[in-house]
Amino acid sequence: MRHLVTGAGSGIGAALTRRLHERGDELVLLARSEERAAELRTACAGATVLVADLARPEAVESLALPERLDSVVHAAGIVELGPVAELSVDDWATQLRVNLVAPAALTRVALPALRAARGTVVFVNSSAGLTAHPRWAAYAASKHGLRALADSLRGEEAATGVRVSTVFPGRTATPMQEKVHEQEGKEYDAGQWIRPETVADTILHLLDLPRDATVPEVVVRPA
Repeated sequence: MRHLVTGAGSGIGAALTRRLHERGDELVLLARSEERAAELRTACAGATVLVADLARPEAVESLALPERLDSVVHAAGIVELGPVAELSVDDWATQLRVNLVAPAALTRVALPALRAARGTVVFVNSSAGLTAHPRWAAYAASKHGLRALADSLRGEEAATGVRVSTVFPGRTATPMQEKVHEQEGKEYDAGQWIRPETVADTILHLLDLPRDATVPEVVVRPA
């Protein structure tokens, strides 16, 4: 199988990439810079690593993708907390570009390859994509939008055999979660939260699902 993964250098994306690499699947990884691309090539020997900064979604337009992709997993994301009264236009725009517009643009570019393989699109969303709490407005808006993107795409591509799944992880022990705790002014204890490998295993289940079924959405919460 051949998979395109964003956010492969950290958190859930990195855990999933390790799982796929260990079992010998082909990987096409998206890096935001040449420096990060070099790190991914070292970590995942044999992987194809492409460079596109998702903060500039138009950068994905020129990517040279394979003719067939069994999956595209959107695991990249950024977060900036703050009350609506204080969030800047850039805070809003950057999160929307990376968390919503870039996945939409990359999916469009990858659709011919996904259709050829009757592949699967997985959007790694967030519990914030289901419920928005104070100080989470911009991030939650981007993730609510990502859910809408998945819903529309699922209906549009049903006839082509492309399956679309959204994973909603609760708080997961990743560098992003550590940043969230810092922004919230809370002490961070990774042991309190979901392991990224647990979410990665959930995504693997979706990628390996037999053709007789699809899982539109799955929620993963801390125990």
